[in-house]
Amino acid sequence: MKLFEQTIHQLRDLLDNRDISSVELTNDILKRIDAVEDKVGAYITQNRQQALEQAAAADKMLAAGEGRPLCGIPLAIKDVMCTKGVRTTCGSRILETFVPPYDATVVRKLKEQGTPLLGKASMDEFAMGSSNENCAYGVPKNPWNTAYICGGSSGGSAAAVAAGECVASLGSDTGGSVRQPASHCGVVGLKPTYGRVSRFGLLAFASSLDQIGPLTRDVRDSALMLNAIAGYDPRDSTSVQADVPDYTKSLTEGMAGLKIGIPAEYFAAGLAPEVKAAVDKGIAALLAAGAEAVEVSLPHTEYGVAAYYIIAPAEASSNLARYDGVKYGYRNLEADNLADMYKTSRSRGFGPEVKRRILIGTYALSSGYYDAYYKKASQVRTLIMEDYKTAFAACDLLVSPVTPNPAWQLGSKLSDPLSMYLSDALTICNNLAGLPGISVPCGFSPDGLPIGLQIQAPHFREETMFQAAYNLELGLGISNKRPDLG
Repeated sequence: MKLFEQTIHQLRDLLDNRDISSVELTNDILKRIDAVEDKVGAYITQNRQQALEQAAAADKMLAAGEGRPLCGIPLAIKDVMCTKGVRTTCGSRILETFVPPYDATVVRKLKEQGTPLLGKASMDEFAMGSSNENCAYGVPKNPWNTAYICGGSSGGSAAAVAAGECVASLGSDTGGSVRQPASHCGVVGLKPTYGRVSRFGLLAFASSLDQIGPLTRDVRDSALMLNAIAGYDPRDSTSVQADVPDYTKSLTEGMAGLKIGIPAEYFAAGLAPEVKAAVDKGIAALLAAGAEAVEVSLPHTEYGVAAYYIIAPAEASSNLARYDGVKYGYRNLEADNLADMYKTSRSRGFGPEVKRRILIGTYALSSGYYDAYYKKASQVRTLIMEDYKTAFAACDLLVSPVTPNPAWQLGSKLSDPLSMYLSDALTICNNLAGLPGISVPCGFSPDGLPIGLQIQAPHFREETMFQAAYNLELGLGISNKRPDLG
C-alpha cells in the first residue's frame, strides 16, 4: 500500500488504529516529493522541518485521544494564503521575501485540527491565469502528462494532490481556479458559496469573487475539508453567519426526487467531443442513481467572460495598488525619487499578465469610462444572477462540463491571452453569482488526460451538491485512478 496515494478517510482509519503515525505518513509523502517534484514542480516553498514537528504534535494529540478529522493528515496550501513565519509569495517577485506575521483563518483552522502543512503550492501570479504558466517561480506540470498544463490558477495545489505530494490541499477560486485545475488533474475541486469560508488572510485578487476551496482525491475528502474550514469569521466582512452542517452526512446513495438541470449554453459550439462524451457518461450515471434531467437556459452566459474580465481586473487594479514598494514587498532602491520608485518597483515586481489586468482594470474605472464598462458589467452580473434564480426554480442542481477542452500543451496559448480567457467560460458565471460549484472526475480524453464534470447548486446548498457528486463518483468508479509518475 502506497500511503501517499490514500485518501483522508482511509488514512484517518490507519492513524486512529495506530497502524501508522503522522510522522511516518509525513515522511512517506516527503519522500514522494523528493521522487517526483522535479517532474511536477508543484511547490514554491516547502515547509519540511515544521511539517515533521507538526506531525509529531499530531501524534501526541492522537495518543491523548484528542484527534480531530484532519489530525495528522499532511496538506499543502496555495501560496496566496498567509502562513505565519512561512514565506507567502502569491507566485510573484513583488512578494518574494514576504513572511506574514499571522495565519489566514483557514490555515489557523487546519493547524487547530493538527494538520502538518507541507508547504506552499505553486500558482499563477496573484491568481491571474488558467494554466499556472504565469508563476514567477517556475511552471508546474500535469502529473498525467508533464508536457501539458495542470490548469490554474491553483495548478500547484491540484498537481500536488494528483501526484501524491500531499493528501489534499487548499486553493482559491476567482473564476474557476479550483475547479478548472481539478478537472485537468483528475481530482475533486470545490468552490463553496461566497461567504461560506473566511477570506481573512487570503491575498486579494478580486474581492467580490475570490473564495477558498479544497482539492482532494474524492468527494468524501472534500466534505471533510469543508467541514474543517467553513464557518463565520468576524474578521471577514463578507463572511456569512450561517450554520455549518456536517457535509459527510449528505454522502448518501441515490438521487430520487432530485432534478438536474442541463443548461443548453454550456453544451454549445466549441465544446470538444471528448469532453461532451465524458460529461454525457456522468449525466447518465446521475440518472441511473435516480435523478431526473430537465433542460434549462442561462441566456446571459455568453456575456459572462466579457463581464468578468472587466469586474475582476477592476477589483485587481484597486487591490494591487498596495504593492508600491513602500511598506513591504519588492522596492527599487536605486530610484531617484518617489514617483520613479513606485513605477520601477511595480514594473519589475509584477509579471506581464498581472500588468495587463491592472491596465485593463484601471482603464475600466477611469473617469469617463466607468459607466461604459464597470457599471455595464455589473448590470450584466445581475442578469446572470437572475438567470440562475430562474433555472433553480426548475431544478435542484446544474450539471455541465468544467472546461470546453482537456488540458493543452505547455506554451501553446501563452501568446493568445483571449484564448486563455475563454477556457474559463463555463466556470466564470458561477463566481459572478457567488454560487457553490464542484468539479468531479468523469472520464479521460483519448490522450489519457482527465476530464471533469461540474455541478452547481443554489447558495448554501452544498449538501445537495455533495450528494450528487458522491453518486456520480460511485456510478463512474474512477476515483481510485492515479497518474503514473514512476
